[in-house]
Amino acid sequence: MFNFGEKTYVMGILNVTPDSFSDGGEYTNVDLAIEHSEEMIKQGADIIDIGGESTRPGSEFVDESEEIKRVVPVVKKLISRIDVPISVDTYKASVAREVLKLGVPIINDVWGLQKDELMADVIAKYNAYIVIMHNQYGTEYDEDIILSIKKFLNKSIQIAKKAGIKDDKIILDPGIGFGKTPEQNMHVMKRIHELKDLGYPILLGTSRKSMIGKILDLPAKERVEGTIATTVMGIIQGVDIVRVHDIKENIRAAKVTDAIYRK
Repeated sequence: MFNFGEKTYVMGILNVTPDSFSDGGEYTNVDLAIEHSEEMIKQGADIIDIGGESTRPGSEFVDESEEIKRVVPVVKKLISRIDVPISVDTYKASVAREVLKLGVPIINDVWGLQKDELMADVIAKYNAYIVIMHNQYGTEYDEDIILSIKKFLNKSIQIAKKAGIKDDKIILDPGIGFGKTPEQNMHVMKRIHELKDLGYPILLGTSRKSMIGKILDLPAKERVEGTIATTVMGIIQGVDIVRVHDIKENIRAAKVTDAIYRK
């Protein structure tokens, strides 16, 4: 499915939530969600990542049944209409199980298999890819932040392996915007290359986030250029996948950066 190292894969964000920080409520209608997904694919998206619960700071908890109700109808309709792989952004094993049964090949877990103890077994059963993201409550770190992120990710990798998830199905995400201040996010951005030591592909999700908003003093939908800057910085440091809202612009930046740095 992926040939990591040859190109940067672009993951398009599809939020089917009423309260996401950037595009909440825009794609809660199934037909609108499908239309937006197909438009992202036309623009060149390699993966569509569907989320049924907002993970922005202060967002409301969504129970499993509600999340399934939001995500499954979109997955059912989309999976029969598109050729690119679908990822589902969830940390709940029951939600993962429902979409994996439908043929979804990737689960994007913002708690890195450490929130729901059943998640790793579900992923292993379906031989799916797992995006393991670093996360924590609060922004206090007792040690070097990259060391702390590595410890968290290593713990998640061990959970994955114990459950039987294969090495070539593991993707890591430093969790920009999660459990970190804007300043800490900037620091992590400078040192993403250090995570390559762990030996797995890296996904970077910075699109329109508060770090960029703080630097540019702009609202979420006006952070395209800032996102592009982080995409380029990530690729130069060895990132394999970028998760973004603005497909066309980031793909163009990725192609240029790939042509120079992956040759």
